[in-house]
Parts: sequence; C-alpha cells; structure tokens
Amino acid sequence: MGGSASLQSDSMEAAAAADSSIPRDKDFGKFQFGCEHYKRRCKIRAPCCNLIFSCRHCHNDSANSLPDPKERHDLVRQNVKQVVCSICQTEQEVAKVCSNCGVNMGEYFCDICKFFDDDISKEQFHCDDCGICRVGGRDKFFHCQNCGACYGMGLRDKHSCIENSTKNSCPVCYEYLFDSVKAAHVMKCGHTMHMDCFEQMINENQYRCPICAKSMVDMSPSWHLLDFEVRIKFLIW
Repeated sequence: MGGSASLQSDSMEAAAAADSSIPRDKDFGKFQFGCEHYKRRCKIRAPCCNLIFSCRHCHNDSANSLPDPKERHDLVRQNVKQVVCSICQTEQEVAKVCSNCGVNMGEYFCDICKFFDDDISKEQFHCDDCGICRVGGRDKFFHCQNCGACYGMGLRDKHSCIENSTKNSCPVCYEYLFDSVKAAHVMKCGHTMHMDCFEQMINENQYRCPICAKSMVDMSPSWHLLDFEVRIKFLIW
C-alpha cells in the first residue's frame, strides 16, 4: 500500500488510541484498518523475529527482502500468539474481540490460523484437511484426499489425481501454490499452476504443461485443421 495510505491508517490508529478507555461497538472501525492484503483491526506480533506487522504476507515480504539470505524466512501463521488492536493499541493474546475496547478485530476469525479479515464477502472457511483457511465458500469446494488440496465442486471425480499436487511451486512463476492467495488452475494432466499464469501461457500460444508436456487444452480443433490443410495440399499436388 502506498505511503499516503499508510500515514492515513497510522493517524486513524493514533486518534482511536487517544480515547481507548471508551468501550466500542464491535463494528467500530470496520474496513478502516489493515493493509493491501486484508482489512482487519489488528496487527500481529511475529514470534520468529518479535516484530509487529499488519499480516503474515507483510511479514514475509519484509523478511524475504533482507540482504542476508540466511536471515530470510516465512511466518508460520499458527505460531502467532500476540496481536495489537488497531483501535486502542492494546497488545493481547489472539482472540476475535479486543480485551480492552471490545471491537471485533476481524469479522472473520480463525483461532487455528490466527487469521482476521473484515471482508467476509470472500466467504472464508477453514479446511481441517488442508490445515489452513480458504476462500470461496465451504459449500463450493471439496477436499481431495489423494491430491491433498481443495478444489471446486466442478472437479469432483473429473480430475487426474497427483499426490500433494499443490504442495509445489507454480511451474511458471515459482510461487508456492498450497497457500498462495492467487487462484489456481488444475490442468487435464493433474498438474496445477496459477490461473493467471495459465492464461498467460494460452495467450502466448503455449499449450503444453510445463511439467509433463501434455496438452493443457483440447487440441482436437487444431489437429482437424492440420489434417484439412494436409488434404488440401495433397489435392493440389
């Protein structure tokens, strides 16, 4: 998020903290705090480095930009123990409701993932089999035990299973797929990549899976066209 937005958020937090002793309605400050990744009314203290960040993605962006490669690391979300309320600045144990001012620090809250988000239009849900929170609505997804991942209902019994298929990096951009915030696409061969990476390949007329080289789309129309062109050339000769 840009510097002006960050300054605005800091000023709102300072103003709210000025009268933190006043009990708040649980919806107070909703959608007014957070970062580029989530709207939430708290920050997290990263136990790995004891610093405060708006979310785990903000932590990871910062920690993986350190000049010394040996110091780079990711935050294990389940290890977060302390949060700081953005309304009253009270540091406390992880919980949905601030122990001091009484606001919901996130309209959606998962005690397992230590995850907060005010934007519940994402239809967040926790998948016990994945061990993390997903978005899109619990009733719209199923967990494939063979692949070890959540897929849209349209893929139930209609995909090729590959063990731990998403516990790998995207073959195009190399971002780890399992807990990526980007939409994923399962190809006919069973391999997975980001949807935007898949679309980029199609736009560049690349139709083979980068992992196994099988066709990512139905190529029948193309083969029929080639056959037709061959027959035409044979007749001309």
